[in-house]
Amino acid sequence: MSVLVLGGAGYIGSHTVRALIDAGRDVVVADNLLTGFKAAVHPKAKFYELDIRDRAALDDLFEKEDIEGVIHFAASSQVGESMQDPLKYYDNNLHGTMVLLASMVAHGVDKIVFSSTAATYGEPERVPILETDKTEPTNCYGETKLSMEKMMKWTSVAHGLHYVALRYFNACGAQPDGTIGEAHDPETHLIPLILQVPNGKRASIAMFGTDYPTKDGTCVRDYIHVCDLASAHILALDYLLKGGENNVFNLGNGVGFTVREVIDVAREVTGHPIPADECPRRAGDPAQLVASSEKARTVLGWDPQFADLKTIVETAWNWHVNHPNGYGE
Repeated sequence: MSVLVLGGAGYIGSHTVRALIDAGRDVVVADNLLTGFKAAVHPKAKFYELDIRDRAALDDLFEKEDIEGVIHFAASSQVGESMQDPLKYYDNNLHGTMVLLASMVAHGVDKIVFSSTAATYGEPERVPILETDKTEPTNCYGETKLSMEKMMKWTSVAHGLHYVALRYFNACGAQPDGTIGEAHDPETHLIPLILQVPNGKRASIAMFGTDYPTKDGTCVRDYIHVCDLASAHILALDYLLKGGENNVFNLGNGVGFTVREVIDVAREVTGHPIPADECPRRAGDPAQLVASSEKARTVLGWDPQFADLKTIVETAWNWHVNHPNGYGE
């Protein structure tokens, strides 16, 4: 039987496919390639170019393939864009998931691991954030992801779907051997933006807000390596295959780093001065976002291997310095 990875040509999806293949699993990838890259798909995975809003294409896939479980990354994920074009996010994220779940129910595929987000929490009540904390998203992206979680909950009640939602924090880093990595257009993640400076893609990096109530005035975030995220998705799928109940897990290292600290580490790794510009705060940026991932460690047996920030940045730099144009070279 195979694992179906939706969005398996994207950043986290491609790393999860690689981890599944390395573990000896049979993998089917489906991706519409709007933001993913065919070059990122592992050659041993069977590939379908399709959009999850296309019910006929999904039905065809489920009829042809023997799928034991689904890992769902296929969603739009830019916070700023979601506020400018919310209907795109409701169409791609919510409507797409509705079509997916309907096809799964029709074909008796009842296990799904869902790529959710820390954006479901909104402004945190406390740090570190627990899975039981209130969920009040402050942007449309987080709202659609939370609605996708609730769609799975009610599909479970009605049709016996078994699901895990993984709410993760700042995904970063790249495959240590440099074969696949992060490539977004436009890029919005801090570490690749910083690394564009030593790569000659920008003159400096902007620090949005230097007056936060943190140790150096810049925002604190929890950075989690993409390979650790990949391992968590596989553990979550195996948890469901072994009869685990519906669940939600945070994924993070439980350690926060400021923007200044990340820039300093990047300077150390690259040997470049990386000029930084102090800019006004951006609306909606919480001072601190740090996860408690004790539940994932305890229940899933998750053990992140790339908790050190320098190691994370080194893997990212290894990818970006050798692929300055991402998969476009």
